Amino acid sequence: MRPFVTVLLAIGALAQLAICNVASAEGEPTVVDGIAAIVNGEVITYSQVRALSAPEERLLRQQYTGDELQKKMTELRQLAIKDLIDRRLVIQAFKKESFEIPDHIVDQRINQIIHEAFGGDRNTFVKTLEAQNYTLGEFKQKEMEKIIVGAMRSKNVKTNSIISPTKIDEYYRKHRDEFTSKEQIKLRMIMISGKKDTASAPAQKELAEEVLGKLASGAEFEQMAQTYSEDSTKDNGGDWGVIERKTLAEPLEKFAFNMPVGRISNIIDYAGNYYILKVEDKHGGSTKSLTEVRADVEKKLVQEEAQQIQERWIASLRQKAYIKTF
Repeated sequence: MRPFVTVLLAIGALAQLAICNVASAEGEPTVVDGIAAIVNGEVITYSQVRALSAPEERLLRQQYTGDELQKKMTELRQLAIKDLIDRRLVIQAFKKESFEIPDHIVDQRINQIIHEAFGGDRNTFVKTLEAQNYTLGEFKQKEMEKIIVGAMRSKNVKTNSIISPTKIDEYYRKHRDEFTSKEQIKLRMIMISGKKDTASAPAQKELAEEVLGKLASGAEFEQMAQTYSEDSTKDNGGDWGVIERKTLAEPLEKFAFNMPVGRISNIIDYAGNYYILKVEDKHGGSTKSLTEVRADVEKKLVQEEAQQIQERWIASLRQKAYIKTF
């Protein structure tokens, strides 16, 4: 046997142990087990699929019903089958390489789970396994497989931890929105309709000009809006609250987001109505510099490269395998 290649693994979510009763899916009758897939002669059962998808299925039942729920459940279980097939291929590759994992590695993992998820109480851990129809041996086997999968991925998914400055610069230029905070303004608005009838249209424009003159002379915007505005925010003094781009019609948005704080706009003639805007506050809209985000961009690119390498590696395992799904 070749020695196991030592790899330090970070296996998270210790408190959310994969201990579940396969036949107790909420709202579903117990399903007779069957073959979901065969991978190079090894069987993946429907009970394994349901065990893997059970936590997500509970969430789906809280969010969907009827045909939509069934559609989401089918998609979820298809993904679970794919994941189980990929895991089985990785474990088979591990065995083909004649690698080994020393027993003490698995024991350390179990002790870590007992310490972090059960407060060090081994009896509670064992009783939890029993309540979920698991034996300690079965649980150890599952943890062994997790370690194998992680180790094989680390061995076969090697990335260049140093990303070229050119790639970092290019990513930053193409994804500036990721590093730009949302631009928001606190807006008040007075809207005077110009469409009451043809005869009154000039009078409505004159009214808008009169209101603007009063504002210029020091009248309170809120009071003017309550008196003269004709939109749904009239009773609130024309208060639109804090808004983002794409909230207003484009011509109004252009004025609003380019106005200095505290400034009152001129009359804006749009779609036959007359608008007067006031921006009371604004924040966001600033973009972090490349220097500020360089480390984050580099980390993201390393992760993307690792994901691509892993997908190619798994694809190569699939090409060499006999896989049958049912």
